[in-house]
Amino acid sequence: MLSAYVNSVKIPELRQRILFTLGIIALVRIAANIPCPGIDTAALEQLFQNMRETSGGGRGLLGIFDLFSGGALQRFAVAALGIMPYITASIVMQLLMPVIPALEKLRNEGETGRQKINQYTRYLTLVVCVVHGTAAVKIMNNPGAVFRGVGQVNLILNPGPVFTISTVIILAAGTMLLVWLGEQITDRGIGNGITLIITVNIVSRLPSAFWGLVTLVRGGVEGGGNIINVLLLVVMFFVVCAGTVALTQGQRKIPIRHARRMAGRQMTAGQTSYLPLRVNFSGVMPIIFGSAILTFPRMVLQWIPFTRNRGWVSWFTYGTNSYMIMFGVVIIVFSYFWVATQFNPIQIADNLQKQGGYIPGIRPGQPTAEFLDTTMTRITFAGALFLTAIAVLPMIMANEFQIPFTVAAFFGGTSLLIMVGVLLDTLRQVEAYLLSHHYDGFLSKGRLRSRRGGGGVR
Repeated sequence: MLSAYVNSVKIPELRQRILFTLGIIALVRIAANIPCPGIDTAALEQLFQNMRETSGGGRGLLGIFDLFSGGALQRFAVAALGIMPYITASIVMQLLMPVIPALEKLRNEGETGRQKINQYTRYLTLVVCVVHGTAAVKIMNNPGAVFRGVGQVNLILNPGPVFTISTVIILAAGTMLLVWLGEQITDRGIGNGITLIITVNIVSRLPSAFWGLVTLVRGGVEGGGNIINVLLLVVMFFVVCAGTVALTQGQRKIPIRHARRMAGRQMTAGQTSYLPLRVNFSGVMPIIFGSAILTFPRMVLQWIPFTRNRGWVSWFTYGTNSYMIMFGVVIIVFSYFWVATQFNPIQIADNLQKQGGYIPGIRPGQPTAEFLDTTMTRITFAGALFLTAIAVLPMIMANEFQIPFTVAAFFGGTSLLIMVGVLLDTLRQVEAYLLSHHYDGFLSKGRLRSRRGGGGVR
Protein backbone atom coordinates (compact mmCIF):
# COMPACT_ATOMS: atom_id res chain seq x y z
CA MET A 1 0.00 0.00 0.00
CA LEU A 2 2.85 2.41 0.76
CA SER A 3 4.25 1.85 -2.74
CA ALA A 4 0.88 2.91 -4.16
CA TYR A 5 1.23 6.34 -2.53
CA VAL A 6 4.75 6.65 -3.94
CA ASN A 7 3.52 5.67 -7.40
CA SER A 8 0.80 8.32 -7.15
CA VAL A 9 3.50 10.99 -7.22
CA LYS A 10 5.26 9.41 -10.20
CA ILE A 11 2.30 9.95 -12.56
CA PRO A 12 2.44 13.61 -13.72
CA GLU A 13 -1.29 14.03 -14.32
CA LEU A 14 -2.24 12.42 -11.02
CA ARG A 15 0.41 14.43 -9.15
CA GLN A 16 -0.97 17.68 -10.58
CA ARG A 17 -4.51 16.73 -9.61
CA ILE A 18 -3.49 15.85 -6.06
CA LEU A 19 -1.52 19.10 -5.62
CA PHE A 20 -4.40 21.09 -7.10
CA THR A 21 -6.85 19.46 -4.68
CA LEU A 22 -4.59 20.19 -1.71
CA GLY A 23 -4.31 23.82 -2.78
CA ILE A 24 -8.10 24.18 -2.98
CA ILE A 25 -8.45 22.56 0.45
CA ALA A 26 -6.03 25.14 1.86
CA LEU A 27 -8.19 27.95 0.41
CA VAL A 28 -11.30 26.40 1.96
CA ARG A 29 -9.70 26.33 5.38
CA ILE A 30 -8.53 29.94 5.01
CA ALA A 31 -12.09 31.03 4.21
CA ALA A 32 -13.29 29.18 7.33
CA ASN A 33 -10.92 31.18 9.57
CA ILE A 34 -11.48 34.76 8.33
CA PRO A 35 -14.21 36.37 10.50
CA CYS A 36 -16.75 38.71 8.99
CA PRO A 37 -16.08 42.41 9.63
CA GLY A 38 -17.88 43.99 12.57
CA ILE A 39 -18.07 40.87 14.78
CA ASP A 40 -16.74 40.80 18.34
CA THR A 41 -14.84 37.51 18.03
CA ALA A 42 -13.96 37.35 21.74
CA ALA A 43 -17.61 37.67 22.80
CA LEU A 44 -18.67 35.13 20.16
CA GLU A 45 -16.10 32.62 21.35
CA GLN A 46 -17.23 33.09 24.94
CA LEU A 47 -20.86 32.58 23.86
CA PHE A 48 -20.07 29.25 22.20
CA GLN A 49 -18.04 28.20 25.20
CA ASN A 50 -20.95 28.89 27.54
CA MET A 51 -23.34 27.04 25.24
CA ARG A 52 -21.06 24.00 25.15
CA GLU A 53 -20.90 23.91 28.95
CA THR A 54 -24.67 24.23 29.36
CA SER A 55 -25.72 21.91 26.52
CA GLY A 56 -23.54 18.86 27.04
CA GLY A 57 -20.43 19.47 25.03
CA GLY A 58 -21.77 21.27 21.99
CA ARG A 59 -24.79 19.09 21.29
CA GLY A 60 -27.68 20.46 19.32
CA LEU A 61 -28.29 21.63 15.80
CA LEU A 62 -25.86 24.49 16.22
CA GLY A 63 -23.14 21.98 17.06
CA ILE A 64 -23.98 19.94 13.94
CA PHE A 65 -23.80 22.99 11.67
CA ASP A 66 -20.55 24.09 13.26
CA LEU A 67 -19.15 20.58 12.69
CA PHE A 68 -20.07 20.60 8.99
CA SER A 69 -18.67 24.12 8.54
CA GLY A 70 -15.34 23.19 10.11
CA GLY A 71 -15.67 25.67 12.97
CA ALA A 72 -16.47 28.57 10.63
CA LEU A 73 -19.83 29.15 12.30
CA GLN A 74 -18.16 29.46 15.69
CA ARG A 75 -15.96 32.24 14.30
CA PHE A 76 -18.76 33.63 12.11
CA ALA A 77 -16.27 33.47 9.26
CA VAL A 78 -16.72 34.28 5.59
CA ALA A 79 -17.59 30.61 5.00
CA ALA A 80 -19.87 30.38 8.05
CA LEU A 81 -22.80 29.04 6.01
CA GLY A 82 -20.55 26.36 4.55
CA ILE A 83 -21.69 24.28 1.62
CA MET A 84 -25.07 23.45 3.18
CA PRO A 85 -27.09 26.02 1.15
CA TYR A 86 -25.92 24.33 -2.06
CA ILE A 87 -26.90 20.92 -0.70
CA THR A 88 -30.30 22.31 0.31
CA ALA A 89 -30.80 23.75 -3.16
CA SER A 90 -29.76 20.45 -4.75
CA ILE A 91 -32.28 18.57 -2.60
CA VAL A 92 -35.04 21.01 -3.54
CA MET A 93 -34.22 20.58 -7.24
CA GLN A 94 -34.39 16.81 -6.86
CA LEU A 95 -37.80 17.17 -5.21
CA LEU A 96 -39.08 19.47 -7.96
CA MET A 97 -38.02 17.29 -10.91
CA PRO A 98 -40.88 14.77 -10.58
CA VAL A 99 -43.33 17.64 -10.07
CA ILE A 100 -42.25 20.03 -12.85
CA PRO A 101 -42.23 18.36 -16.30
CA ALA A 102 -39.82 20.94 -17.74
CA LEU A 103 -37.12 19.96 -15.23
CA GLU A 104 -37.72 16.28 -15.91
CA LYS A 105 -37.32 16.96 -19.61
CA LEU A 106 -34.02 18.80 -18.99
CA ARG A 107 -32.66 15.87 -17.00
CA ASN A 108 -33.33 13.54 -19.92
CA GLU A 109 -31.51 15.78 -22.42
CA GLY A 110 -28.06 14.60 -21.37
CA GLU A 111 -25.10 16.90 -20.73
CA THR A 112 -26.84 20.05 -21.96
CA GLY A 113 -29.79 19.52 -19.66
CA ARG A 114 -27.50 18.71 -16.73
CA GLN A 115 -25.63 21.99 -17.17
CA LYS A 116 -28.92 23.89 -17.25
CA ILE A 117 -30.10 22.19 -14.06
CA ASN A 118 -26.77 23.03 -12.38
CA GLN A 119 -27.26 26.65 -13.37
CA TYR A 120 -30.73 26.71 -11.81
CA THR A 121 -29.30 25.04 -8.69
CA ARG A 122 -26.73 27.82 -8.33
CA TYR A 123 -29.44 30.47 -8.60
CA LEU A 124 -31.47 28.68 -5.95
CA THR A 125 -28.33 28.38 -3.80
CA LEU A 126 -27.95 32.15 -3.89
CA VAL A 127 -31.55 32.57 -2.70
CA VAL A 128 -31.00 30.10 0.13
CA CYS A 129 -27.80 31.94 1.08
CA VAL A 130 -29.68 35.22 1.39
CA VAL A 131 -32.32 33.60 3.61
CA HIS A 132 -29.79 31.78 5.80
CA GLY A 133 -27.50 34.82 5.93
CA THR A 134 -30.33 37.10 7.05
CA ALA A 135 -31.34 34.62 9.75
CA ALA A 136 -27.72 34.36 10.91
CA VAL A 137 -27.41 38.15 11.21
CA LYS A 138 -30.64 38.33 13.22
CA ILE A 139 -29.29 35.66 15.56
CA MET A 140 -26.07 37.65 15.97
CA ASN A 141 -28.15 40.73 16.82
CA ASN A 142 -30.12 38.92 19.54
CA PRO A 143 -28.90 35.37 20.32
CA GLY A 144 -31.07 35.22 23.43
CA ALA A 145 -34.21 35.11 21.27
CA VAL A 146 -33.19 31.73 19.86
CA PHE A 147 -31.02 30.11 22.54
CA ARG A 148 -32.37 29.93 26.05
CA GLY A 149 -30.18 30.96 28.95
CA VAL A 150 -27.94 33.16 26.81
CA GLY A 151 -29.33 36.52 27.82
CA GLN A 152 -28.38 39.81 26.21
CA VAL A 153 -25.00 39.54 24.48
CA ASN A 154 -23.48 42.19 22.23
CA LEU A 155 -21.77 40.34 19.37
CA ILE A 156 -21.89 43.12 16.76
CA LEU A 157 -19.69 46.18 17.12
CA ASN A 158 -21.76 48.51 14.94
CA PRO A 159 -25.24 47.04 14.35
CA GLY A 160 -27.48 48.51 11.71
CA PRO A 161 -28.76 48.10 8.13
CA VAL A 162 -25.28 48.58 6.66
CA PHE A 163 -23.89 45.71 8.72
CA THR A 164 -26.86 43.48 7.84
CA ILE A 165 -26.63 44.03 4.09
CA SER A 166 -22.85 43.79 3.91
CA THR A 167 -22.72 40.64 6.05
CA VAL A 168 -25.42 38.88 4.02
CA ILE A 169 -23.48 39.67 0.84
CA ILE A 170 -20.23 38.39 2.39
CA LEU A 171 -21.83 35.14 3.62
CA ALA A 172 -23.51 34.51 0.26
CA ALA A 173 -20.26 35.21 -1.58
CA GLY A 174 -18.40 32.84 0.75
CA THR A 175 -20.80 29.98 0.04
CA MET A 176 -20.76 30.59 -3.72
CA LEU A 177 -16.95 30.61 -3.57
CA LEU A 178 -17.00 27.22 -1.85
CA VAL A 179 -19.38 25.89 -4.52
CA TRP A 180 -17.05 27.09 -7.26
CA LEU A 181 -14.01 25.62 -5.52
CA GLY A 182 -15.83 22.31 -5.14
CA GLU A 183 -16.61 22.24 -8.84
CA GLN A 184 -12.97 22.96 -9.62
CA ILE A 185 -11.92 19.96 -7.51
CA THR A 186 -14.38 17.74 -9.39
CA ASP A 187 -13.16 18.92 -12.80
CA ARG A 188 -9.42 19.35 -12.22
CA GLY A 189 -8.69 17.53 -8.97
CA ILE A 190 -9.39 14.18 -7.30
CA GLY A 191 -12.73 13.20 -5.81
CA ASN A 192 -16.13 14.85 -5.60
CA GLY A 193 -15.47 18.47 -4.66
CA ILE A 194 -18.65 19.17 -2.67
CA THR A 195 -18.43 16.10 -0.45
CA LEU A 196 -14.67 16.53 -0.13
CA ILE A 197 -15.15 20.06 1.27
CA ILE A 198 -17.59 18.72 3.87
CA THR A 199 -15.12 15.97 4.76
CA VAL A 200 -12.25 18.43 5.16
CA ASN A 201 -14.37 20.60 7.44
CA ILE A 202 -15.25 17.57 9.57
CA VAL A 203 -11.63 16.41 9.74
CA SER A 204 -10.60 19.89 10.88
CA ARG A 205 -12.53 19.21 14.10
CA LEU A 206 -10.33 16.17 14.81
CA PRO A 207 -8.04 17.97 17.33
CA SER A 208 -10.96 19.15 19.49
CA ALA A 209 -12.66 15.74 19.30
CA PHE A 210 -9.40 13.97 20.17
CA TRP A 211 -8.81 16.34 23.08
CA GLY A 212 -12.33 15.62 24.29
CA LEU A 213 -11.53 11.91 24.14
CA VAL A 214 -8.30 12.47 26.10
CA THR A 215 -10.24 14.43 28.72
CA LEU A 216 -12.79 11.62 28.92
CA VAL A 217 -10.04 9.01 29.36
CA ARG A 218 -8.27 11.12 31.99
CA GLY A 219 -11.51 11.51 33.91
CA GLY A 220 -12.12 7.75 33.74
CA VAL A 221 -8.63 6.90 34.97
CA GLU A 222 -8.61 9.44 37.78
CA GLY A 223 -12.25 9.19 38.84
CA GLY A 224 -12.88 5.58 37.91
CA GLY A 225 -16.38 6.34 36.64
CA ASN A 226 -16.02 6.93 32.90
CA ILE A 227 -13.60 4.21 31.81
CA ILE A 228 -16.52 2.00 30.69
CA ASN A 229 -17.81 4.85 28.55
CA VAL A 230 -14.40 5.19 26.92
CA LEU A 231 -14.33 1.48 26.08
CA LEU A 232 -17.84 1.72 24.65
CA LEU A 233 -16.76 4.66 22.51
CA VAL A 234 -13.75 2.75 21.17
CA VAL A 235 -15.88 -0.29 20.36
CA MET A 236 -18.46 1.95 18.70
CA PHE A 237 -15.75 3.55 16.58
CA PHE A 238 -14.57 0.23 15.13
CA VAL A 239 -18.10 -1.11 14.70
CA VAL A 240 -19.28 2.01 12.87
CA CYS A 241 -16.14 2.03 10.69
CA ALA A 242 -16.64 -1.60 9.68
CA GLY A 243 -20.37 -1.13 9.17
CA THR A 244 -19.83 2.04 7.14
CA VAL A 245 -17.39 0.32 4.80
CA ALA A 246 -19.79 -2.60 4.41
CA LEU A 247 -22.71 -0.26 3.76
CA THR A 248 -20.79 1.92 1.30
CA GLN A 249 -19.37 -1.03 -0.64
CA GLY A 250 -22.35 -3.34 -0.20
CA GLN A 251 -24.31 -4.22 -3.31
CA ARG A 252 -26.66 -6.84 -4.64
CA LYS A 253 -25.31 -8.32 -7.88
CA ILE A 254 -28.06 -9.22 -10.31
CA PRO A 255 -26.77 -11.72 -12.94
CA ILE A 256 -27.22 -10.58 -16.54
CA ARG A 257 -26.87 -12.92 -19.50
CA HIS A 258 -26.47 -11.79 -23.08
CA ALA A 259 -27.71 -13.87 -25.98
CA ARG A 260 -25.39 -15.04 -28.71
CA ARG A 261 -24.93 -12.52 -31.53
CA MET A 262 -23.40 -12.46 -34.97
CA ALA A 263 -20.22 -10.36 -35.21
CA GLY A 264 -19.38 -10.28 -38.89
CA ARG A 265 -19.26 -13.91 -39.96
CA GLN A 266 -18.64 -15.29 -36.51
CA MET A 267 -21.11 -16.17 -33.80
CA THR A 268 -20.11 -14.69 -30.41
CA ALA A 269 -20.90 -16.73 -27.33
CA GLY A 270 -23.28 -15.39 -24.75
CA GLN A 271 -21.62 -13.49 -21.92
CA THR A 272 -22.52 -13.20 -18.24
CA SER A 273 -22.18 -9.96 -16.31
CA TYR A 274 -23.72 -8.38 -13.25
CA LEU A 275 -25.93 -5.41 -12.51
CA PRO A 276 -24.80 -4.01 -9.11
CA LEU A 277 -27.57 -2.51 -6.96
CA ARG A 278 -26.12 -0.47 -4.11
CA VAL A 279 -27.49 -1.07 -0.64
CA ASN A 280 -26.92 2.57 0.32
CA PHE A 281 -28.13 4.06 -2.94
CA SER A 282 -28.96 7.48 -1.45
CA GLY A 283 -25.68 7.94 0.45
CA VAL A 284 -25.81 10.44 3.32
CA MET A 285 -28.43 12.66 1.66
CA PRO A 286 -31.33 11.36 3.83
CA ILE A 287 -29.44 12.30 7.02
CA ILE A 288 -28.62 15.78 5.73
CA PHE A 289 -32.19 16.25 4.48
CA GLY A 290 -33.66 15.08 7.79
CA SER A 291 -31.48 17.52 9.74
CA ALA A 292 -32.57 20.40 7.51
CA ILE A 293 -36.26 19.46 7.69
CA LEU A 294 -36.39 19.19 11.49
CA THR A 295 -34.63 22.54 11.90
CA PHE A 296 -37.54 24.64 10.67
CA PRO A 297 -40.33 23.52 13.08
CA ARG A 298 -38.22 24.39 16.13
CA MET A 299 -37.27 27.79 14.72
CA VAL A 300 -40.87 28.61 13.79
CA LEU A 301 -42.26 27.50 17.15
CA GLN A 302 -39.68 29.60 19.01
CA TRP A 303 -40.58 32.72 17.05
CA ILE A 304 -44.35 32.38 17.59
CA PRO A 305 -45.32 33.74 21.04
CA PHE A 306 -48.41 31.51 21.25
CA THR A 307 -46.41 28.27 20.98
CA ARG A 308 -43.18 29.27 22.70
CA ASN A 309 -44.28 28.32 26.21
CA ARG A 310 -46.54 25.35 25.44
CA GLY A 311 -43.82 22.70 25.38
CA TRP A 312 -44.13 22.03 21.66
CA VAL A 313 -40.57 23.20 21.09
CA SER A 314 -39.26 20.31 23.20
CA TRP A 315 -40.62 17.83 20.65
CA PHE A 316 -38.07 19.10 18.14
CA THR A 317 -35.19 19.52 20.59
CA TYR A 318 -32.09 17.76 19.34
CA GLY A 319 -31.36 14.53 21.22
CA THR A 320 -34.81 13.94 22.71
CA ASN A 321 -36.71 10.71 22.12
CA SER A 322 -39.34 12.46 20.01
CA TYR A 323 -36.65 14.05 17.85
CA MET A 324 -34.88 10.72 17.31
CA ILE A 325 -38.15 9.03 16.29
CA MET A 326 -39.03 11.78 13.81
CA PHE A 327 -35.45 11.86 12.54
CA GLY A 328 -35.51 8.11 11.85
CA VAL A 329 -38.86 8.32 10.05
CA VAL A 330 -37.65 11.18 7.84
CA ILE A 331 -34.45 9.27 6.97
CA ILE A 332 -36.36 6.13 5.96
CA VAL A 333 -38.96 8.06 3.94
CA PHE A 334 -36.39 10.16 2.10
CA SER A 335 -34.25 7.09 1.36
CA TYR A 336 -37.16 5.59 -0.55
CA PHE A 337 -37.96 8.93 -2.18
CA TRP A 338 -34.38 9.29 -3.40
CA VAL A 339 -34.42 5.80 -4.88
CA ALA A 340 -37.80 6.47 -6.53
CA THR A 341 -36.49 9.62 -8.23
CA GLN A 342 -32.99 8.42 -9.15
CA PHE A 343 -33.46 4.69 -9.88
CA ASN A 344 -35.50 3.93 -13.01
CA PRO A 345 -36.13 0.18 -13.34
CA ILE A 346 -38.23 0.61 -16.49
CA GLN A 347 -35.38 2.33 -18.34
CA ILE A 348 -32.88 -0.28 -17.16
CA ALA A 349 -35.17 -3.09 -18.31
CA ASP A 350 -35.60 -1.43 -21.72
CA ASN A 351 -31.83 -1.00 -22.13
CA LEU A 352 -31.23 -4.63 -21.26
CA GLN A 353 -33.82 -5.76 -23.77
CA LYS A 354 -32.30 -3.61 -26.53
CA GLN A 355 -28.83 -4.99 -25.80
CA GLY A 356 -30.05 -8.57 -25.84
CA GLY A 357 -29.57 -9.06 -22.12
CA TYR A 358 -31.90 -10.70 -19.63
CA ILE A 359 -32.04 -11.83 -16.02
CA PRO A 360 -32.11 -15.63 -15.74
CA GLY A 361 -35.58 -16.80 -14.78
CA ILE A 362 -37.18 -13.36 -15.43
CA ARG A 363 -38.90 -12.47 -18.67
CA PRO A 364 -37.66 -9.29 -20.43
CA GLY A 365 -39.68 -6.10 -20.33
CA GLN A 366 -42.17 -5.32 -17.58
CA PRO A 367 -41.42 -8.43 -15.45
CA THR A 368 -37.75 -7.42 -15.36
CA ALA A 369 -38.66 -3.88 -14.27
CA GLU A 370 -40.92 -5.23 -11.51
CA PHE A 371 -38.18 -7.60 -10.30
CA LEU A 372 -35.62 -4.76 -10.15
CA ASP A 373 -38.08 -2.50 -8.34
CA THR A 374 -38.90 -5.16 -5.74
CA THR A 375 -35.24 -6.02 -5.18
CA MET A 376 -34.24 -2.36 -4.82
CA THR A 377 -37.09 -1.76 -2.36
CA ARG A 378 -35.89 -4.58 -0.11
CA ILE A 379 -32.21 -3.62 -0.03
CA THR A 380 -33.11 0.07 0.44
CA PHE A 381 -34.95 -0.84 3.62
CA ALA A 382 -31.79 -2.40 5.06
CA GLY A 383 -29.69 0.60 4.03
CA ALA A 384 -32.20 3.06 5.49
CA LEU A 385 -32.25 1.23 8.84
CA PHE A 386 -28.45 1.34 9.01
CA LEU A 387 -28.42 5.05 8.18
CA THR A 388 -30.95 5.66 10.94
CA ALA A 389 -28.83 3.74 13.45
CA ILE A 390 -25.73 5.76 12.55
CA ALA A 391 -27.65 9.04 12.81
CA VAL A 392 -29.15 8.43 16.25
CA LEU A 393 -26.15 6.62 17.75
CA PRO A 394 -24.31 9.81 18.86
CA MET A 395 -27.49 11.07 20.54
CA ILE A 396 -27.91 7.81 22.46
CA MET A 397 -24.26 7.80 23.53
CA ALA A 398 -24.47 11.42 24.66
CA ASN A 399 -27.72 10.86 26.57
CA GLU A 400 -27.15 7.47 28.18
CA PHE A 401 -23.38 7.36 28.75
CA GLN A 402 -22.56 11.05 29.34
CA ILE A 403 -20.13 11.16 26.43
CA PRO A 404 -19.55 14.70 25.08
CA PHE A 405 -21.51 15.20 21.90
CA THR A 406 -18.51 16.46 19.90
CA VAL A 407 -16.65 13.23 20.72
CA ALA A 408 -19.60 10.92 20.05
CA ALA A 409 -20.55 12.67 16.80
CA PHE A 410 -17.00 12.51 15.45
CA PHE A 411 -16.02 8.97 16.41
CA GLY A 412 -19.34 7.29 15.71
CA GLY A 413 -22.01 8.93 13.63
CA THR A 414 -22.83 10.82 10.47
CA SER A 415 -19.43 12.48 10.28
CA LEU A 416 -17.70 9.10 10.30
CA LEU A 417 -20.01 7.83 7.56
CA ILE A 418 -19.21 10.86 5.39
CA MET A 419 -15.45 10.59 5.97
CA VAL A 420 -15.25 6.87 5.19
CA GLY A 421 -17.50 7.13 2.14
CA VAL A 422 -15.64 10.08 0.63
CA LEU A 423 -12.26 8.49 1.39
CA LEU A 424 -13.25 5.28 -0.40
CA ASP A 425 -14.53 7.21 -3.40
CA THR A 426 -11.34 9.29 -3.63
CA LEU A 427 -9.11 6.22 -3.29
CA ARG A 428 -11.14 4.53 -6.01
CA GLN A 429 -10.38 7.38 -8.42
CA VAL A 430 -6.67 7.34 -7.54
CA GLU A 431 -6.67 3.59 -8.01
CA ALA A 432 -8.09 3.97 -11.51
CA TYR A 433 -5.14 6.20 -12.47
CA LEU A 434 -2.65 3.73 -11.00
CA LEU A 435 -4.14 0.76 -12.83
CA SER A 436 -4.29 2.66 -16.13
CA HIS A 437 -0.52 3.26 -15.85
CA HIS A 438 0.16 -0.39 -14.90
CA TYR A 439 0.91 0.30 -11.24
CA ASP A 440 -0.31 -1.75 -8.31
CA GLY A 441 -3.27 -0.34 -6.44
CA PHE A 442 -3.84 0.18 -2.73
CA LEU A 443 -4.77 -3.44 -2.12
CA SER A 444 -2.95 -6.62 -3.10
CA LYS A 445 -5.62 -7.49 -5.66
CA GLY A 446 -5.29 -4.12 -7.32
CA ARG A 447 -8.85 -2.99 -6.68
CA LEU A 448 -10.76 -1.57 -3.77
CA ARG A 449 -13.42 -4.18 -4.36
CA SER A 450 -12.59 -7.85 -4.66
CA ARG A 451 -12.40 -9.27 -8.16
CA ARG A 452 -14.27 -12.35 -7.13
CA GLY A 453 -17.62 -12.73 -8.83
CA GLY A 454 -16.65 -11.33 -12.23
CA GLY A 455 -17.31 -7.97 -13.73
CA GLY A 456 -20.30 -5.72 -13.44
CA VAL A 457 -22.51 -3.46 -15.48
CA ARG A 458 -21.44 0.08 -14.65
